[in-house]
Amino acid sequence: MSGFVFSEKPIAIERGDGVHLYDADGTEYLDVGASYACVPVGHCHPEVVAAATDQLETLTYVQGSYPNAARTALYERLAEVAPGDIDRVWLCNSGTEANEAALKFSRHATGRSRIVATMQGFHGRTMGALAATWKTQYKEGFEPLAGDFEFVPYGDVDALEEAVDEETAAVIVEPLQGEGGVNPATTAYLEAVREATRDAGAAMILDEIQTGLGRTGSMWAADAHGVVPDVLTTAKGLANGLPIGATLVREWIAADPGDHGSTFSGGPVVSAAAGATLDVVERDGLADHAADVGEYLMAELESAIGDQVREIRGTGLLIGVEVKRGANPILRDLALDHGILALPAGRSVVRLLPPLTIEREHADEVVAAMEAIVG
Repeated sequence: MSGFVFSEKPIAIERGDGVHLYDADGTEYLDVGASYACVPVGHCHPEVVAAATDQLETLTYVQGSYPNAARTALYERLAEVAPGDIDRVWLCNSGTEANEAALKFSRHATGRSRIVATMQGFHGRTMGALAATWKTQYKEGFEPLAGDFEFVPYGDVDALEEAVDEETAAVIVEPLQGEGGVNPATTAYLEAVREATRDAGAAMILDEIQTGLGRTGSMWAADAHGVVPDVLTTAKGLANGLPIGATLVREWIAADPGDHGSTFSGGPVVSAAAGATLDVVERDGLADHAADVGEYLMAELESAIGDQVREIRGTGLLIGVEVKRGANPILRDLALDHGILALPAGRSVVRLLPPLTIEREHADEVVAAMEAIVG
């Protein structure tokens, strides 16, 4: 068959509504993967649809050097919700582009080249972001990648402090590793990253592509840890399914970022959708809701299947269930036998990151299904 590069799943999705997706036959699926956290306010949220539609009918596109109300409003909204004194915004089209910009900005602003990243970390698939990504599988056939990257064990303060010195441009780290297996960082570790980079004159890049926008129970995972990085990246759910990414930086990075650009940076339609998404997340208290339902879901999973799995871990509505066999057969059974769509995080972890609008009764469906499969 021609026409695609991705391997395809045996379910053709036709439409979405809230926390549910529907296939071509009308079968309903509870979406607890949110297409990799891309629809935090639920599929086809009416306010996001209306904002994008209104903008589409007014102005579909204008290049980023021309001021546009939707884009300018998004700059301001992101600066308002960003941690601490981060108030400069670069818009792009995806998480990997946001991280690519973060790496470039950090190198230019510091005049250094060495990047410290973490084992099991995932930061994207473009050549720079891929160089900061740990897993060999993603790199095979694409090397040589960008150079001068060093990897240290995630969560190891001593290894981190030894790696960061006056030659370091940046440390890039996830506050909770998603693709690497749903591995949360401690506050002490992130504080150590902050202190080490500050002392060395390097940038701390916090990759919140998957953890931001209320996913972990606060607007940013950084907020819960009380850590303000120099650069914060976000994407995935920022426009509730439309392609957008953002690199948020402190003034000292913005003052000397180098020459970087993107044709579709902050297109009016996606900017309008992102603004509406942020409005819904804040107005409806979805970060607090994620904390509440996530805590409930983890507790119920622990009670139902804790003895049958290796570990249940996560924060808010980013949860990993490490099973004693491969995750893929469980994901298949969840989808085909129970109408629940989830995701892997490595070979043995079932990843749950549903829309933040999920309710406790939906969590109960997930628990019942997991108990039936692994219990």
